[in-house]
Amino acid sequence: MGVLNVTPDSFSDGGCFLDPQVAVHHAHALVHQGADLIDVGGESTRPGADPVPPDTELQRVLPVIERLAAALPVPISIDTSKPEVARAALDAGASIVNDIGASLDNPLMAELIARSGAGYVAMHMQGSPKTMQDQPLYADVIEVIRSFFRHTLDRLQSAGVHPDQVVLDVGIGFGKSLQHNLELLAQTSAFTDFQRPMLLGVSRKSFIAKVMDAPPGARLPGGLAATCLTLGHGVHVVRTHDVAETVQAVRVAEAILARRPSP
Repeated sequence: MGVLNVTPDSFSDGGCFLDPQVAVHHAHALVHQGADLIDVGGESTRPGADPVPPDTELQRVLPVIERLAAALPVPISIDTSKPEVARAALDAGASIVNDIGASLDNPLMAELIARSGAGYVAMHMQGSPKTMQDQPLYADVIEVIRSFFRHTLDRLQSAGVHPDQVVLDVGIGFGKSLQHNLELLAQTSAFTDFQRPMLLGVSRKSFIAKVMDAPPGARLPGGLAATCLTLGHGVHVVRTHDVAETVQAVRVAEAILARRPSP
């Protein structure tokens, strides 16, 4: 999943792709590098970010999604927690909703996913982007997120969403300390019994800098390490800013894993 942020303030590429023509050109490059889908976001969700009004988000994403849907051979995802933005994006040609807050407290999102048949990424986040890194606490981060996934899947099923529409995301960096993030990455297999694909989003995340001090643009090696160590343990979709490098790392890791003897 290639990342396309059409925002002025995303943590690593804010302001780079505000021009729809530039954004579309970058999306074509990501697909050429091997992206199987493109995730378009119009609201920064970095720690401390302020919320963006729906109209502003739509002004940013709709011109890009319309052009991408007409030109690209891969599915388009809208990165949003707002049902009204998701609905407009699906009407414009997106086919997946990547919901960072799994906003099922608002029944309109689940109803939209059921009615449209769109794919849905349900991500765990403690708090909101504005507050999520203010001393996140868990008695047991694995069990809390397992409970969240159980509740989310039940709510989606009750709304008429088929399980095959759903992908799960533990939300690395969203309301988690360094230790929480490392524990989740070490135990992605703890979520395989839900029998749903898992999305992993570690690209350029700040937890890498807490292990090895590095600015966002220098965190690729750390992200690739985390990605490769989770392969074969439930992760099926990798969200990344650096598609070419991630594709190569994943393909090599998969080739090695395929040669491991069965337990």
